[in-house]
Amino acid sequence: MHELSITQSVVDTIAEATGGATVLEVRLEIGRLSGVVPDSVRFCFELVCAGTALAGADLDIVEPPGVIRCRDCARVSELPDAFPLCPCGSADVEVVGGRQLKIKSVEVA
Repeated sequence: MHELSITQSVVDTIAEATGGATVLEVRLEIGRLSGVVPDSVRFCFELVCAGTALAGADLDIVEPPGVIRCRDCARVSELPDAFPLCPCGSADVEVVGGRQLKIKSVEVA
């Protein structure tokens, strides 16, 4: 489960950036094509935050969809599933969104 190490890195980054201030809320953006399972991050977050300035912080995760750009018709569209196929039928697509893992905001006391 790589989500544990990812969550640990997120918490470490936030703790360093906030200088030990009490963190009330963390907002993450985890794209649906990132390979990171948001429910696993939620589970790991509470465990990793225990004993830190982030203990008890709320975690809000936004899950943007996958987005592709077709190289044949130039159409940009969301992926309804994991198969990168343009509505025109072409499989010659570029993934342009949905792979991100970002700390969007942190609220401190």
